[in-house]
Amino acid sequence: MTRYAITRALAWSFAILALAGMAIAQQTTQIERGEVVYVNGNDFVVKMENGEVRHFTAPPGATAMVDGKQITVADLKPGMKLQRTTTTTTVNRTVRSVRTVQGTVWQVNAPYVIFTNAADGKNRQVKVPDGTKFTIGGEQKTVFDLKKGMKFTATVVTEAPETVVSQQRSVTGAGAPPPPPAPIAYIPPPKPEAPLVIEEPAPAKPVAQAEAAPAPAPAAEPAKLPKTGTPLPLIGLLGFGMSAAGIAMRLFRR
Repeated sequence: MTRYAITRALAWSFAILALAGMAIAQQTTQIERGEVVYVNGNDFVVKMENGEVRHFTAPPGATAMVDGKQITVADLKPGMKLQRTTTTTTVNRTVRSVRTVQGTVWQVNAPYVIFTNAADGKNRQVKVPDGTKFTIGGEQKTVFDLKKGMKFTATVVTEAPETVVSQQRSVTGAGAPPPPPAPIAYIPPPKPEAPLVIEEPAPAKPVAQAEAAPAPAPAAEPAKLPKTGTPLPLIGLLGFGMSAAGIAMRLFRR
């Protein structure tokens, strides 16, 4: 039985090629910020900038750069500010795969060929692309030259579009701010002691008793001259005046 080699008539058809083609890459960056509010083992809770509270589980070996120091989840403290930068790269590319197939031609209906795969004994149908050449007995043949029962070894090249998405994350942050100093309690100075004042109860006020009305004061009596007073000085004064008047009249007549 003759073994036939089937291959494409392309320059790379005999090369061992895994991936080829032009790749178009797109890259996006997402930045998330938040504050650590709870830590328990590898689990921690972060309050995001938009107010959302999210729970995270750090994978083994995960680290973050905080205040210039590399720390692990065990070093996280409530109040720390974290920033996670996620860079997503999306690559659209054409993947070409090369594989070797051994089988036996079962039926030919160009451009379709049904063959029995030697690896699992199952029949498969393939469509042979235009321009494909087969090397049979050292000569270039086409699909129309295949016959039932021919054994062959073929190098099959397939192409398929593929989208590859990869992500890179980095976490940075700042330590928790120091707690504010405790307020100093104001203690007022002691007040001076006030002198001790003892109040004595006021004596009971006696009940007023009715008193007799006082007697009216006696009417004032005319002043009396002292017992030694007499009218003689007054008489003497009158006599002196009359004597002076008489002397004056005499002098006038003269």
